[in-house]
Amino acid sequence: MNQFYAYMARLRLIRRWSLMRNTQSENDAEHSLQVAMIAHAIAWIGKIRYGKTVDPEHVMTLAVYHDASEVITGDLPTPVKYYRNDLKKAYHEVESLAVDRLCTMLPEDLREPMHACMTERDTEAWTIVKAADRISAYVKCLEEQRAGNHEFDAAAETILQSIRQYDAPEIRDFMEEMVPPFSWTLDALNQPEVSE
Repeated sequence: MNQFYAYMARLRLIRRWSLMRNTQSENDAEHSLQVAMIAHAIAWIGKIRYGKTVDPEHVMTLAVYHDASEVITGDLPTPVKYYRNDLKKAYHEVESLAVDRLCTMLPEDLREPMHACMTERDTEAWTIVKAADRISAYVKCLEEQRAGNHEFDAAAETILQSIRQYDAPEIRDFMEEMVPPFSWTLDALNQPEVSE
């Protein structure tokens, strides 16, 4: 028996934003789906508009599994994870051990390709996934702010500044063209060419 996908199904049990009051809870499965969709769109924008060569489907696959290790480690809050460089390094080591453990839960012939999906770093595809991860977090902040929750105000500003650090026109285009409607009401979303 191979437990890998049963573990992956538990992403829905890993709660995000645990240190903050939420009007709507979010779990890792929901977050991973949103990151995958955003990353896929960014990759396509880059390919179609800017002649980038990154494969949108590969980017989407990396995004699906970008937080897979958290089914073992849990979601460590960002202020803790990045508090000091030694903590950040130690957490990355724990994540690496979790990925290794997860891969042992697959048939032997699938371990290497899945391990690669969960550990690819320092590539253009991974940069898109990390940007999409930040955009997803920013969208969460917008949704919480729209619900009147000021707990996310500082996070929204910090995350937006981190997104602006990416020097890629496809990320800029996604932010300008796709993100504003996340703060609209359902009625506004249903109206053609309406903006708030």
